[in-house]
Amino acid sequence: MLGSIVNIVLMLVLAAVVIMIVSKLNAGLVVDGFGSAFIAAAVIAIVAGIATWLLGLLNLNLGILVAVIVYLIVAAIVLMVSDKFVPGMKVDGFAGAIMAAVAIGVVYWLLSLLLGMLL
Repeated sequence: MLGSIVNIVLMLVLAAVVIMIVSKLNAGLVVDGFGSAFIAAAVIAIVAGIATWLLGLLNLNLGILVAVIVYLIVAAIVLMVSDKFVPGMKVDGFAGAIMAAVAIGVVYWLLSLLLGMLL
């Protein structure tokens, strides 16, 4: 059980670092500091988990391109919803949320590759 809690905290720290990097890139998302980024990571994880669960209930059989577009739009909406709950986080409208969602995905992927090489 303790291992699971440590894993969750480590994933939230990694997500907060990704959010901080995307914030520095001016990609439609701004956070005031690491504390706001950490809270944002937790809120985004919760909202994204609920959204993914709801999409799973629909049991849609979408093609890969349509699925990617749907999940990108869902990620942008998750960022916009999280903006309302996280003090110190600002998303610049829907276009900014789309840009931030893509940037978060790319930066997270790059960091995962880098950490995979180091471990």
